[in-house]
Amino acid sequence: MIELDSSPTTLPAWQNLVQLAASANDISITDLFKQDPDRAQRMQVQHDGLLLDYSKNLVNPSIWQQLISLADQSQLKDHRSALFAGEKINVTEGRSVCHPLLRGTPAYETSEAVKKVIAENQNAHVKIQDISERIRNGEWLGSTGKSIQSVIHIGIGGSGLGPELCCQALKGYAHPQLDFYFISNVDGAEILSLLKTLDPEQTLVIVASKTFTTQETLINAKATIKWFKDRLGLTSPQSTNHFIGITTNPDNAEQFGIAAEHILTFDESIGGRYSLWSSIGLTIAIALGNDTFEAILAGARDMDRHFLKEPWGQNMPVIMALLGIWYNNFLKAPSLAVIPYCQRLQLLPAYLQQLDMESNGKSVRCNGESVTYETGPIIWGQTGTNGQHAFFQLLHQGTHLVPVDFIGTANDPLSEREPHDVLLNNMLAQSAALMKGKQDHSLPPSRFYPGNRPSNVLLLDELTPNIFGQLIALYEHKVFVQGSIWNINSFDQWGVELGKEMTSGLLSDQNDTTHMDPSTNFLSQFIKDKTR
Repeated sequence: MIELDSSPTTLPAWQNLVQLAASANDISITDLFKQDPDRAQRMQVQHDGLLLDYSKNLVNPSIWQQLISLADQSQLKDHRSALFAGEKINVTEGRSVCHPLLRGTPAYETSEAVKKVIAENQNAHVKIQDISERIRNGEWLGSTGKSIQSVIHIGIGGSGLGPELCCQALKGYAHPQLDFYFISNVDGAEILSLLKTLDPEQTLVIVASKTFTTQETLINAKATIKWFKDRLGLTSPQSTNHFIGITTNPDNAEQFGIAAEHILTFDESIGGRYSLWSSIGLTIAIALGNDTFEAILAGARDMDRHFLKEPWGQNMPVIMALLGIWYNNFLKAPSLAVIPYCQRLQLLPAYLQQLDMESNGKSVRCNGESVTYETGPIIWGQTGTNGQHAFFQLLHQGTHLVPVDFIGTANDPLSEREPHDVLLNNMLAQSAALMKGKQDHSLPPSRFYPGNRPSNVLLLDELTPNIFGQLIALYEHKVFVQGSIWNINSFDQWGVELGKEMTSGLLSDQNDTTHMDPSTNFLSQFIKDKTR
């Protein structure tokens, strides 16, 4: 039975880590390698084309032992079992959390409701395969009888970023005759400038919204409806093959104008930031092929099994989670930089930013009491080597301790070997430089590199669909482990609601904003005065 009232700060391992952190300034990573010549071999884990090297961290054997004990004392095994049994661990909304079950990972003994979610998802995948193959084969025809060449995916947050990341990361698998565009922001200039370049006769719009009430998504979708009406005379999206809706609320999608047979559904137990495994993945299947989509799911399933069976010290998500807790809670380093040395993964930092910060950016425990410790870190990053010419100055010589996750691919069939070798060696050099530094006192202080800056290196054999799926699931489970130890609900996102409510209030009463604070009232009036 998971104890919802507990605070991790009362656990013996937590208190021991507080004491160990008091002398952490004396730890030298380079000295740890000298003391243990096998450290690099011991502190690495390999799994099915994915390697994690965590040897360059500010962790000695005593600290690591207590971090492992923290996982045990936090009832992590019970939390993990509850996740894979589909229990209602989203306590504030009274919902199960079923996204791992969507990729075919065998569930523990589950309720009839969860079994229904699994069955509905299997039916949805049949529909995904049918639609994606018809579009890819040129059999899905627009209103004038022409096949589809352009697909606009409209969705925001998890409904948009997940599919866009997949399609960009695996674009080497993309259909050569189809073009894909992703619209998320409600900035009208973006959708209008895109529509000017497309042929409506050969365009499909996929509207992805969990509730089908998302303001940004529906405004953008309405812009495309008007475009079809102006260009083709179509009065409603309902009678054409130009619109597909994906939602947990098919009634709202129908009321919006999407034909019932063109609506794909998924269950409300699937959070937006975990939804790429669901019907939201339709665009992925169209762009990359259903076999590729299934391979992504299979990779995530492989990581699920790794998370389920491996002991904590050989468990990639647990290792990364424990290291993050050590830095965030005990060394007061609340930031994590994610640096993929692969341009096709340029959206990964943003994707992980949402995954982590929306999941664990919480200040109350599962019992509703305020936490007295740090929770979710600040996630940010950019691709290497671009980041080296932007913010690496701060990583090397700044006053903040910023742990780094470096991500690279040993092989890249889309690149020539020479530039890829340069890319990889830059990654290895940066990880080593952060650790070693340069303490040459004959040089001016401005050229002093303190070193002792920690990092992980995740090395992928190649960016295949399977390994990509593993990578995403790895970070999902890392976030889950941290939320479990902090005893917070990683599966709600009430923090996004207040801004939505206030936006609605401003839009509904634009002629009178005096009820707002003086600053907002001033800015609103200033905008009105400037509006042409």
